[in-house]
Amino acid sequence: MTRLSEAIEQIDFARQYTQERILTIPFKEWFTVPTVAVSTIGWQVGHLAMAQYRVCLERLRKRTAADEELISDDFLSAFGRNSQPTALNGYTAETIFEVFQRVHQQVLSELPIYPDSHLDLEPLRPHPLFTTRIGALRYAPMHEMIHCGQIAFLRRMLGHQPIW
Repeated sequence: MTRLSEAIEQIDFARQYTQERILTIPFKEWFTVPTVAVSTIGWQVGHLAMAQYRVCLERLRKRTAADEELISDDFLSAFGRNSQPTALNGYTAETIFEVFQRVHQQVLSELPIYPDSHLDLEPLRPHPLFTTRIGALRYAPMHEMIHCGQIAFLRRMLGHQPIW
């Protein structure tokens, strides 16, 4: 197994694990802020879409014109690190989920043909937690699992049974 195929496998595993939990929550609950929580399912899913794009695509290659259709600059801003779950500019749960799915499919279509010789290069945009492009790809599923845990917690706070 190559470094790239191992990273892709982990990225896809984390996404399937997260999606298994997301799909059990009705879209109408995606913007409910539980009493003691500071986030929503909608923000978490949008943030994961934004982060997967930034970490798995934008740090490996330049942003393209087609990327605006994949995930808009407005979406990237709405779900960025310092964004607020209450300021989502009218995004619906369905739209957020579509972007979440679309970005993941793009990652799975681009990464298998990414040159191994580029994996040890610095990412195009620096990040404090990794210094190489393979490091970015290895970080992506870890980041997703952190937010999957937050999604699982929000699910429980919304009254859903745990998924094991």
